[in-house]
Amino acid sequence: MANNWAIAIGINQYQFFQPLDCAQADAEAVKNFLVTNGGFLSQQCLLITETSPPFGDRSTYPTKENILLLLEDFAAAFWRPQDRLWFFFSGYGVNYKGQDYLIPVEGDPNNVEQTGIEVRTLMQSLQVANLDALLLLDINRAFGTYADAYIGKETIELAKELQITTILSCQPEQYSHESRELGHGFFTAALLEALRYNHGRNLTNLEKYLSVRTPELCQHYWRPTQNPVIVLVPKPQVTSPQLEDKTEAKVESQAQQVISSPTPPTPPTPSSPHTQKRSSNNQFLLQLLVWSIATMLLLCLIVVILFRDRARFRLAEILPPSLRTTNNKKIDQVSPQPDFTPSPTVLTQPKTQLIIPQVTSTPQVTPSPDESKQRNQALLELRKMSLSQNQASDLRQAIDTASKIQPGDSNYTQAQENIKIWSRMILDLAQNRAQQRQYANAISAAQLVPKEQLLYSEAQTSIQQWRLEAKQYVSNTTLIDAAVGLIRDGQASTYNRAIEVAQKVPRDEPGFDIAQKSINSWSENILHLAKKRATRKEFKAAIETAALVPEGTAAYKEAQNAIAQWRKNSQS
Repeated sequence: MANNWAIAIGINQYQFFQPLDCAQADAEAVKNFLVTNGGFLSQQCLLITETSPPFGDRSTYPTKENILLLLEDFAAAFWRPQDRLWFFFSGYGVNYKGQDYLIPVEGDPNNVEQTGIEVRTLMQSLQVANLDALLLLDINRAFGTYADAYIGKETIELAKELQITTILSCQPEQYSHESRELGHGFFTAALLEALRYNHGRNLTNLEKYLSVRTPELCQHYWRPTQNPVIVLVPKPQVTSPQLEDKTEAKVESQAQQVISSPTPPTPPTPSSPHTQKRSSNNQFLLQLLVWSIATMLLLCLIVVILFRDRARFRLAEILPPSLRTTNNKKIDQVSPQPDFTPSPTVLTQPKTQLIIPQVTSTPQVTPSPDESKQRNQALLELRKMSLSQNQASDLRQAIDTASKIQPGDSNYTQAQENIKIWSRMILDLAQNRAQQRQYANAISAAQLVPKEQLLYSEAQTSIQQWRLEAKQYVSNTTLIDAAVGLIRDGQASTYNRAIEVAQKVPRDEPGFDIAQKSINSWSENILHLAKKRATRKEFKAAIETAALVPEGTAAYKEAQNAIAQWRKNSQS
């Protein structure tokens, strides 16, 4: 049986950033709600603030070291695969050199890499633990320092890449604000309201509520608007805690203390002879109002229909003759299915992947003259529709358009041939992305191959394989990152330990080439350190250092030759 866990972090008094007012209250409120109303066990909810009590013998003061050690403790001793985790953070975030960092209490804007908590490492550790995680990040972008570096872009891409449902408090180009009147950040206030009023029983409802309520709160308190970003992954994920019926009244009264709500309507008073006359007048006015609203709605409907028909007429004008219906049937607009859907609130498709060495593309089979002619015709049709052959969503849009041509139409045969070619092109694009280790993009493209095509089964098989490779790749790159973390400049033994860790990457899994390049580079670093010691006539130290170069690495043979020479020099 899966267990529910929660980690709530809130930091007010930063050492190098302007203090925040409500971050600690945000974390405390989320943690308290999950325990009091969400059914989470208190011992399975970790609060990390400047005043939170210790967890066992471990301090919960929100330093980088304490946060990472607590996460390691939970991963090693408590978490099991498929356990559910709510991870909440309220505090500063910084994007430095394209990477997002959560800032602990001692975070230094002039030393972000050493003092910040890298979001990539955090999310990879949750992915490796195989948790059913929900990340809620109420991240404040600091004014002034790094203000032009948008925090959140990498986090969005990582969420899609690692398949972790993530909700950010605002768009990357926006600022996340807090309110002393509310006692919370606007995002957290909307989150608590959603949970308390049962708008968060599942992620779809939670997403809809936060997308509307957060900007409403900003406008109500005369603050710049912020729009949450919700990254939903295509698999069952954490649902909001279920409220017990007996707590409903308590929940509603508590909500009034957290967020402002509309003034409740005044209860009706008993009727009297004097009020009955007013009642009849009110009924007439009400009927007049209803008729007015109905008339306005009817006019709006007519306008919408006119504009829709005009848009369809323009679409019919720009379609090539070979894709128009001959009987002047209504042409429906095709909704594209992009690889990456830019939305103000919800991002569901992966966008980018880890940076990897260049991979050689699979050689293309030379088509026959007939096949070349058919392909050229299909490409010509794409250009007529102003669609790109390098975008899977454009190819699917062309397929959907051509699919509307009915048997008996003079263009039907050509349309069916085009559909086959465009389907093949979609799968080719997906396979090329997979070769570049862009697994999420490859999967989203392959999913656009129509079910009616013979290539559909091949696409589905490839998707299953890429999902497996994606997990292996993330696991292996996480292992390599761990190896890199062991290295200390000028210490040959740390390079040796890093090599031992990187050698655990299996040969037949993605990421092995990265591990090998790193291993060879580190072996050369060890040899370089040995040579530096030899130039100072420290032959014994040089020999001991060179002996750390493992067998099978790029520098091993040269290291052995150097050891033999240095032994002779030490004896002379």
